Amino acid sequence: MLSLALVFGFSSCSKSSNSKSGSAATGWKVNDKKGGFQVNNKYKKQAPAPGLVLVEGGTFTMGKVQDDVMHDWNNSPNQQHVQSFYMDETEVTNMMYAEYLSWIKSVFPPTEENYKNIYDGAALDTLVWRNRLGYNETMTNNYLRHPAYANYPVVGVNWIQATEFAKWRTERVNEAILEREGYLKKDAKITDVSAEANFSTETYLNAPTKTFGGNEDVVLKGKKGKAKPIKTKGSKGQPGQTKEATNIYAQRSSGLISPEYRLPTEAEWEYAAASDVGNREYNNYKGQKKYPWKGAYTRSGKRQVKGDQLANFKQGKGDYGGIAGWSDDGADITNAVKSYPPNDFGLYDMAGNVAEWVADVYRPIVDDEANDFNYYRGNVYTKNKIGDDGKVELVTTETIKFDTVSNGKIMARNFPGQIAQVPVDEQETYLRQNFDKSDERNYRDGDKQSTRYFNFGNSEEDEKLKEGKKMYDSPQHNVSVDSLGELTRKFDKSNKRTTLVNDDVRVYKGGSWRDRAYWLDPAQRRYFPQDMATDFIGFRCAMSRVGPKSDKRKKARN
Repeated sequence: MLSLALVFGFSSCSKSSNSKSGSAATGWKVNDKKGGFQVNNKYKKQAPAPGLVLVEGGTFTMGKVQDDVMHDWNNSPNQQHVQSFYMDETEVTNMMYAEYLSWIKSVFPPTEENYKNIYDGAALDTLVWRNRLGYNETMTNNYLRHPAYANYPVVGVNWIQATEFAKWRTERVNEAILEREGYLKKDAKITDVSAEANFSTETYLNAPTKTFGGNEDVVLKGKKGKAKPIKTKGSKGQPGQTKEATNIYAQRSSGLISPEYRLPTEAEWEYAAASDVGNREYNNYKGQKKYPWKGAYTRSGKRQVKGDQLANFKQGKGDYGGIAGWSDDGADITNAVKSYPPNDFGLYDMAGNVAEWVADVYRPIVDDEANDFNYYRGNVYTKNKIGDDGKVELVTTETIKFDTVSNGKIMARNFPGQIAQVPVDEQETYLRQNFDKSDERNYRDGDKQSTRYFNFGNSEEDEKLKEGKKMYDSPQHNVSVDSLGELTRKFDKSNKRTTLVNDDVRVYKGGSWRDRAYWLDPAQRRYFPQDMATDFIGFRCAMSRVGPKSDKRKKARN
């Protein structure tokens, strides 16, 4: 009898904990309309965001190049693992960026004094096409705006502009999702938006009543504004009560909010470009690819298109597209996206067309001794700024942060309606083992402790290193704008500088229409100042995947 009782008791407990409406931890009712713990227990998987395809994560040899004729020593092979993520199927096009500029122009009119630098800061540098001994005015005047180039990759974009575009894209995608799901008024993103009233994902999550300037006609309570007050029945001697509905706004736990668009890390980009998954046999790679496609040649071996080039790149000196009537790659400058076959992940133009910005700050080495999982150099940790009232503080038209970059361009780094950010401090870093300050760009390479001049026994450890004793002694140009808007440029004329590397140079990957085939190898890496643009560097966005590594059950395959 005792054993039967025990069996009955265990089975009862099991049934209760697996109840669809009950908590496995407490047995309490979940998603009760009266309140309490709410969770999306019908969530299945992350919905693909516009323009993205899934790149299933895995391990690979980063930096393994077939040729190193430059002897850079900056791409030594090292084993890395990246988590699954999403990446743009193609490079960001002129049409996509023009939509961004159109939105900025309508929401932050450049004719108004407060906003004139917002549009100018986002505008591309179309003069990158000019050449002292070349006639390229056709591209200068037409490449961004003319419909003939609408589906060509955007160029003339610096790294800062690329990251700001990714942030804007995040807001617009989540704004559309919440409108579709009934949490925002239909078409408010067009009819009700203004500089003082617009959508920010983080503002909605942290202070939904302040989104769209606090307009309750736009930010709806519950789906389609149908959140009703909760009424409770009274008992003997106690009248019933009416209280406001809870959990009336979408939250991260709703599973609706999309993770942010961003630039891919260098490790992600290289892994996606190499697409070694196409060379896989069971749990091994059958060799390393020299290019994003199979084989050691740049021409197709397929019978139907035999001899066609598989990417857009410079064939040789003075040869950008071959002989008229028999073009080698179908282009002389850039080419429309999807003009060449995709790689094994379904990504187009991971070699040729334009090189692409990635998120990382450049250093000559990849420090795999410090980390071999989701490697990235460039972390600058921030947190929401809390006002005197104990609530998050929003950026206003008067507190927009502008930066003057090295070439004098003034760029907005935040926008009205967003939550103001401040660096993390000791409250977040004290006694932590995984990070110790807000700015980690120099960790183990380039910071004071990394130099041979660092004195560990010196009590003045925080003093600045003397000139000439820094690991990366790059030129120190200075640009400032006075109260009258006059620009002052101070060019560093020192001939004692040892490098161009600093914390503001970023990695770019992949060959371009201006490059020889040598640079098409996914492992090749170069760097360029983050606030400067060229006619051969563009970008594409990525997004982290939440949840399982893949959607499909694993099967052995040859």
